[in-house]
Amino acid sequence: MDGGTSAFMLVCTMLVLFMTPGLAFFYGGLSRRKNVGNTMAMVFVSIGIVAVSWTVCGWSLAYGGDGGNPVFGGFDQFFLLGSVGDMLLEPDAVEPAAYPSLVDVAFQMAFCMITTAIITGGVAGRMRFGAVVAFLAAWTMLVYPLLAHMVWGGEGSLVGDTIGALDFAGGDVVHISSGLTALVLAMMVGRRHGFGAMSYRPHNVPFIALGAALLWFGWFGFNAGSAFAPDGIAALALVNTVCASGAGVVSWMLVERIVVKKPTLVGAATGLVAGLVAITPAAGFVEPWAAILFGLVVSPVCFWAISWLKKKLAYDDALDAFGCHCVGGVLGGLLTGVFCVPELSWTDFGGLLYTGDFHLLGAQALGIVVTVAFVGVCDLVLALVVKACFRGSLRVTPEAEAQGLDVAEHGESAYPAYVGLD
Repeated sequence: MDGGTSAFMLVCTMLVLFMTPGLAFFYGGLSRRKNVGNTMAMVFVSIGIVAVSWTVCGWSLAYGGDGGNPVFGGFDQFFLLGSVGDMLLEPDAVEPAAYPSLVDVAFQMAFCMITTAIITGGVAGRMRFGAVVAFLAAWTMLVYPLLAHMVWGGEGSLVGDTIGALDFAGGDVVHISSGLTALVLAMMVGRRHGFGAMSYRPHNVPFIALGAALLWFGWFGFNAGSAFAPDGIAALALVNTVCASGAGVVSWMLVERIVVKKPTLVGAATGLVAGLVAITPAAGFVEPWAAILFGLVVSPVCFWAISWLKKKLAYDDALDAFGCHCVGGVLGGLLTGVFCVPELSWTDFGGLLYTGDFHLLGAQALGIVVTVAFVGVCDLVLALVVKACFRGSLRVTPEAEAQGLDVAEHGESAYPAYVGLD
């Protein structure tokens, strides 16, 4: 074991774990006053669900087995059986590693947590809490681990090996999957009452800024930790994360200045997240100048998805998980196929800009298509099953929605002393 690498991965793991409570503040600030507790509770329950499901079967289905299976790992590490015993063996009896395998278990668990929590933004303000819990529990055991294996499962994996698509830290696995799932659930649950006829304003802008800051801080563990060593690739991923997120802030505020005449703090926070999303699949593959380009491009695209596409298609993704994460993840994945430095690629192919070869760009596009198809079909099936289990309805009653889910679903209020209008 290398002490430096072990310490690096432990710190990165804790940073990624820190992101999910940060998302709770980000989502909580974006929600309405009467729903803020419920919105944050959905994020926090994701922590509990994944801590159990990943230990029980998630890790094994994603990274267990002997390799070679294109869709899932294996059944040999359910409940992490044997993981403690391996630590007690003589050094010569186990395969050498730079850091304990249990650190990787926790690191990948943290990825699953933030992915699961992002989903809840699509249904804020109207989905029954029990139905949310049931869906997320099934999703973290049956969908996320299989997708993680298909992309990051190594030799024989469908997306990462057979197709040859690159995903450094979660463009497909985290952002496209969570954003798409949020959209599917939002469409299954239906639009909020008054959607399109009234304005839903964020209730607490400082909460949004705090949440974005916590996400930004944790994201450095997210991207740099995906190098799995304190080396030059980790440093590159960290610098690219700064560059893309900063450019995303500038770009979003510029778009707001042009379109709505005033830049906003909410817009700056959203641009920060959009830049982080876009660079995630490419963090260890591109040069810093390209990372700036990622951030400059993604904000206008996500702004368009949130402000125009959402209205045009009339879907009610309450907190814009699809418009930011799925759209930003798709863009980042495609740009990886253009700007990937050949010497940094995990495959034999580099980006179109450097090689003039469309192979990697095609692989990126195909990997995204496979991700969307797999996740979309699984989401629809799971949502229908959960809906049937809840007597044909995923959403709360109109009375509960009008009252607010804090009181209706949890019997508490985030602001018990407040007696004004929501």
